[in-house]
Amino acid sequence: MPPDHDRVPTRGWRDDARFAAQFVRAPVATASVWPSSTALARTVADAALGPAGTRRRERPVVVELGAGSGAFTLELARRLEGRGRHLAVELNPALAHHLAARLPTVEVVPADVAELPTLLAVRGLPAVGGVDVVVSGLGWSATRPGRDDSLLPVVATTLADDGVFVQFGYSFTRWAGPARALEQELHELYGEVTTGPTVWRNLPPAVVHRAARPVRT
Repeated sequence: MPPDHDRVPTRGWRDDARFAAQFVRAPVATASVWPSSTALARTVADAALGPAGTRRRERPVVVELGAGSGAFTLELARRLEGRGRHLAVELNPALAHHLAARLPTVEVVPADVAELPTLLAVRGLPAVGGVDVVVSGLGWSATRPGRDDSLLPVVATTLADDGVFVQFGYSFTRWAGPARALEQELHELYGEVTTGPTVWRNLPPAVVHRAARPVRT
């Protein structure tokens, strides 16, 4: 178990309120009006690291894109228990600062996720094939699926051969063009893509995509 000063804090209503307030102040840098639920965070962590109590990797390198107020970050940190390295990238400086103060074991990076290869390199991590897990808290608009500047190929390049990419999406938009483009691109970039059942205990309800075995060209 981690020492007392490294214990992962619990999530509270203040975290959700802080996230919503940042959306009002900086909607472009925050993207969503309300953070993901604990139920969705646990489902994402299961897909990324395995169910609670299991260890898929002993010292994984985990990168989180769009950490926000830490809905996914808290659950991932709890599962990791200080093992490996956990980078959380968040564009909104206020949210990034608060997250860094709450989670000293997580390397919070206040930057644009489009700079991912550089962010890895300056921290001594390989920009190609050096990451075990990437978890995305970004909406489809931020990943830009189906476009020339899509972030998805960049993510696939950073992953190890047995790496895993986890992306959530809202159920009610799954049949929209951008959401279909995201799923299509995942199938092009990975040898194995699965989508879990709807997580109804989220506002709005969501699904979790898990992509493994990145295709090397």
